Amino acid sequence: MAERKPRIHIGTQGWNYDAWVGPFYPVNTRPMDFLAVYSRAFGAVEVDSTFYGVPAPATFQSWYDRTPHDFVFALKLPQEITHEQRLRDSLGVGEMFYERARELKQKLGPILVQLSPDFEPNELPALIDFVGKVPSDLRFTIEFRHRGWFTEGVVALLRDRNVGLTLVDGRWVPRKVMLALARRPTADFAYIRWMGPNRNLVDFSRVQVDRSREVDVWVDAIQRMPSTVTDVYGFVANHFSGHSPWTAREIQYALGQRPVDPATLGEQLSLF
Repeated sequence: MAERKPRIHIGTQGWNYDAWVGPFYPVNTRPMDFLAVYSRAFGAVEVDSTFYGVPAPATFQSWYDRTPHDFVFALKLPQEITHEQRLRDSLGVGEMFYERARELKQKLGPILVQLSPDFEPNELPALIDFVGKVPSDLRFTIEFRHRGWFTEGVVALLRDRNVGLTLVDGRWVPRKVMLALARRPTADFAYIRWMGPNRNLVDFSRVQVDRSREVDVWVDAIQRMPSTVTDVYGFVANHFSGHSPWTAREIQYALGQRPVDPATLGEQLSLF
């Protein structure tokens, strides 16, 4: 029997960028149409806006209505929980967020729990309590930005609850650590964020840094993931290379997927 390969969902971190009009979105695309046009090219997106507050139910419904049936939204957990309450959700914001997120139905992907660099291992009790209470019907992945979290105990804790350990190509943790963790998934899915080493890039209309080498390394890591991983979610930030749609398409191409031109529904691109 042939080894089962995971479903791979590649996209960008966000879609609402005026600088993409012309290089990615067709000229004269209106902001209100960005998401619908984006979903022609990519099957998934990471939503950054949920980090800043819980959207109204109508917002989730609008996202659902403007995207294809098999589109996937990965949502950031609100910072009120991760940064202000530091996973001690005494105000019940999480329950409200989860209830509204479920309105995305089959389009709801993992919920990203992005922790701050000053969330240190001495706050392990809060992490244990949080992981023990996450709803079993939702997928969660935790992004640590402090190196002290990468221990056998934490890996075991997340694996016990099928919670992902987010793999990040960024400035907080060495890439070699992340690549090693890619071979030891804590959940039945993997979640990758291509962030870049800094936030100096401000022109998001074009590629300014060649990340081909990094792309090759990560594509190899994805292709070598254990068969227990059924889905891989990967999202590129503009700060990674300057223009995340290009890099996301580059990753798609390297993985054997055929990038699609959003200007012409269904038309495939040849990048190289």
